[in-house]
Amino acid sequence: MSPALPDGDEAPDDGALPSSVVAGADGRAFGVYLHVPFCTVRCGYCDFNTYTSVELGGGASQASYASTARREVDLAARVLRDAGLPARPVSTVFVGGGTPTVLPADDLVGMLAAVRDAWGLSDDVEVTTEANPDSVTPDSLAALAAGGFTRVSFGMQSAVGHVLRTLERTHDPARIPDVVRWAREAGLDVSLDLIYGTPGESLEDWRRSLEGALATGVDHVSAYALVVEAGTRMAAQVRRGELALPDGDDQAAKYELADDLLTSAGLHWYEVSNWARGAQHACRHNLAYWRGDDWWGIGPGAHSHVGGVRWWNVKHPRAYAARLEQGLSPAAGREVLDDEAAALERLMLHVRLAGGMPLAEMTSDERERVAVLVADGLVDGRVLLAERRLVLTRRGRLLADLAVRTLAGFGG
Repeated sequence: MSPALPDGDEAPDDGALPSSVVAGADGRAFGVYLHVPFCTVRCGYCDFNTYTSVELGGGASQASYASTARREVDLAARVLRDAGLPARPVSTVFVGGGTPTVLPADDLVGMLAAVRDAWGLSDDVEVTTEANPDSVTPDSLAALAAGGFTRVSFGMQSAVGHVLRTLERTHDPARIPDVVRWAREAGLDVSLDLIYGTPGESLEDWRRSLEGALATGVDHVSAYALVVEAGTRMAAQVRRGELALPDGDDQAAKYELADDLLTSAGLHWYEVSNWARGAQHACRHNLAYWRGDDWWGIGPGAHSHVGGVRWWNVKHPRAYAARLEQGLSPAAGREVLDDEAAALERLMLHVRLAGGMPLAEMTSDERERVAVLVADGLVDGRVLLAERRLVLTRRGRLLADLAVRTLAGFGG
């Protein structure tokens, strides 16, 4: 069960944007997210907008999906042009899902070509696709690289068999070194995604996963604490007592172990859950989200943000395809951020980055609350004094949500 769409205002059928989006556009990068809503198996913990049926009807099949997505690319190009936005080449493209690589490589390359035709790509464009380890071959990865992809993010999740079975992942962990090698031989940068805090996972299991990821020599690792969302199969298993969730101390110990091992291997945190071997290996597309740049999300359930206007598409692939076939925007709703909401969002996102938040960009009330966070060991006092920036300590990263609530005046 994927999450409900947010509440918001009605979105216009033609997708038109207000003239306010033009202000400051020259100073914002522009990226494109392409959502592929298909998986071969739906994992028990997953609440993403994904579907396992090959044929959903109404123009929503895997076979026709690439051409359907291209229709939204064409609509997006028209909407941005009609809004008066300056021509900006796309700086980052991220293909997510679902499992994008259940589609043929030619389809993914074709969707990228549509983006290139609509806006052009910057000379140093970053183009990433997510992939499951059992959804690629040496030939498919080579085809992606030849078609313009620069990066692949594999959903490794764990190196331990019983953990993968609990997560209902289908790949053999022994395949990870092979897919990393194939991707690198094709000329692609590689990231590995890990999950910690799975029911039944010991600290040694987690160490084994981290060491397995590092043994491949990758330059980027994402490590996320498992969150069991309401409505998922795993949530039902927990409710029935079939699975027991770890406590907060267990998750904190696993985060600290990840930070220790990854840092020792030369990968340094640049966002609370992401580590890279230097700035050139950080995921620039995700950084664009965290920095409040512009992006258009293509696909059912995809979210977009341009100039303080945020909108989201209808969720079901059949409804998505039907609206595009009628020449309508697939947007289901939208909101225009006022100055207060935009400032709060900027605070929430920038505090999570290693670069932190400049004190000069904070309100006087927020600056007054920083002293509490320094006293509690959540903010690095030395960086604060020397560089006038708020940067979280490791303890602060573990309690990032608390730090943001405190700064925003929402209490502890």
